[in-house]
Amino acid sequence: MRVLVTGGSGRLGESVVDGLLQAGHDVVSVDLREPRQHRDTWFPADLTVVDEASWALARVRPEAVVHLAAIAVPFSRPEREILRTNTALAYNVCRSALDAGANTVVVASSPTVVGYGAPTGWTPAYLPIDETHPVRPWNAYALSKLMAEQVMRMFTAQAGDRLRLSAIRPCYVIAEDEWAGAPTQQGHTVRERLDDPALAAGSLFNYVDARDAADFVGALLRRAHDIPNGETFFVGAGDALAREPLADLLPRFHSGTAGFADGLPGTAAAFSNAHAERLLGWKPERSWRTELR
Repeated sequence: MRVLVTGGSGRLGESVVDGLLQAGHDVVSVDLREPRQHRDTWFPADLTVVDEASWALARVRPEAVVHLAAIAVPFSRPEREILRTNTALAYNVCRSALDAGANTVVVASSPTVVGYGAPTGWTPAYLPIDETHPVRPWNAYALSKLMAEQVMRMFTAQAGDRLRLSAIRPCYVIAEDEWAGAPTQQGHTVRERLDDPALAAGSLFNYVDARDAADFVGALLRRAHDIPNGETFFVGAGDALAREPLADLLPRFHSGTAGFADGLPGTAAAFSNAHAERLLGWKPERSWRTELR
């Protein structure tokens, strides 16, 4: 399959490009920043400019598009810039993919859409959290990701089966070198996040190995025409990024979870992969217990 990966130079993007290449796909990466590897598959383009997005998609003529390009860190830019940029990226890429004749588009969203960490307080409707859980974004990054999901649904309604679309909500992505001590997205090492639960508590201790997320994308591309159009998936590790059970940890940092966290046995995560397993047969293969060095 000829696949275009937007944001292919990012933390998740590099792993997705690598995984798809290893699976035998013809992969092209587009990003403003040059990747550390697979430079021969990359070219630069500013996909926030509609004409440039149209040019990039027409140049590649992909069968499938994996849209990962975004301002990926909350509050790393002014709020209005994050919202404008990420929403424009989602619309321009989906529109251009349809115009270029692609038949499959995967759009990256985020677990932040459910609203954890809100300064006014937040309580889950239930645990573990799945794709039917209510959403309540409280910052521009989370809102922009919810907008990306809505863009995906708009094109599902507009194009029908001409274009198979889905959205993924990958948990806190940990790249392979971060297991060996490289800083994570927030600047801490994985071991520091495990040793000090407060560092991972804000995100409910969610995480996913970048290679598992890449494997999920590959499974989704293979099965896109076998599942309902317009699906959304959480993509996370099978356990929590914590040394203690979440039944004990969550109430310590999120007082409103006490009644719900009791339903999380042992090392269970706060986010469920059951939907991905049911529709795609996908399960994560890696955890901090197997990968931390």
